[in-house]
Amino acid sequence: MTYLYALLFSVAKTARFPNKWSESHWMMDYRFGFIKRGLGGEIFGWFFRKDESSVFILSVAILLLLYAAVIGIAVRETFRREKSIHTVLFFVIFLLSQYIIFSAHLIGYLEHVVFLLTLPVIYLIRRKKFVLASLIAGFSVFIHEITFFLMLPVSTFALLVFESPAQAFSFKNIFSPGMIKKIIAFLGLPVLSLIFLSWFHEREGGDCVTTVFNYLKSIPFIPENVARSVTSAYTQRFSLSFQEQRSHFIQRVFISKATVFYGIPMLFLLWMVLKEFRLKGNIGIFILLAAVSSIPLLMHSIAYDTYRIWTFPFMILFLGFWVLGLKFRFKRAETDILSIPELVFFIISFLLVTLSPNVLFDEETERFSLPVKLILILPLFLMLYLLKKPQSK
Repeated sequence: MTYLYALLFSVAKTARFPNKWSESHWMMDYRFGFIKRGLGGEIFGWFFRKDESSVFILSVAILLLLYAAVIGIAVRETFRREKSIHTVLFFVIFLLSQYIIFSAHLIGYLEHVVFLLTLPVIYLIRRKKFVLASLIAGFSVFIHEITFFLMLPVSTFALLVFESPAQAFSFKNIFSPGMIKKIIAFLGLPVLSLIFLSWFHEREGGDCVTTVFNYLKSIPFIPENVARSVTSAYTQRFSLSFQEQRSHFIQRVFISKATVFYGIPMLFLLWMVLKEFRLKGNIGIFILLAAVSSIPLLMHSIAYDTYRIWTFPFMILFLGFWVLGLKFRFKRAETDILSIPELVFFIISFLLVTLSPNVLFDEETERFSLPVKLILILPLFLMLYLLKKPQSK
């Protein structure tokens, strides 16, 4: 109940219909030849009529599937871990985080599909079906090249964790012949797909600008300014994007407002992972997870939607927790309580994800004012107190 309330609170703040940008993405396909991100729209066109209502239905279905999977994993891990306070607070902060807030606000965006596909990839890796996992990852690349930053790092993390001894993980393990073969079996196809996509886009991507723009502009519900913006996103070369955005990387990552409002809750999630899985004695895995969760921030060097990019590490940390939960099972300690500094850390993180205003797209604002937010978070505090109370015996 606590998790569902947290999810609904986050979603209700910013949920809306798909915007024109996301609708345009689903309109794109291979009708004019190969183009990046065209696979999702191509498959969409096989089964649905390409109009606003179909995009809405598909977008809602994808997001509900993702939310159902997230809640299912959170509940399962919570009971598997005997309602550990570290696990509960991890999932509460995640479900209140800016990732959930922006996922509802940016309904219909293709990264939701990428994260949804990441779930079976991790499952297949755990079952040692590396080639099948590689096929799905390669498929995902042609839905959105963001797969490189979102799916591949955390899936490789899963492979390394699952295939290493539980209490003897070492970075040396990564370079063992057996591990390298498994990594190649998984990463081979998606990496080749990314190389081909990059080569093709650099060489041919700019040749269809007029064709794509005229097509999008001809769609009744796509305004001209959106058609122009989406055309640029689909045809502009990666190298040019890097040249335009790289100078902003340091500021966006280290000295922006998001560095504080998003960074502190992320650090809290990392601390809960450290405590829950007792990684002080297995620090290599903790360092690896911290590095993997930071990889999406590299997108600041090629893209300008800063606040959206800052949300992705939350989901990577969630997936990382799931991976570690599948790998490690500890008997709950009788002293499973928070220290005073940890409690303060939690409260600060809680207030940042629940009360701090989010910079939304299309000049929209959150539905709830600060007083309303304060009222709505009171039941969460009560639920957490009731969950915590039996543990203090």
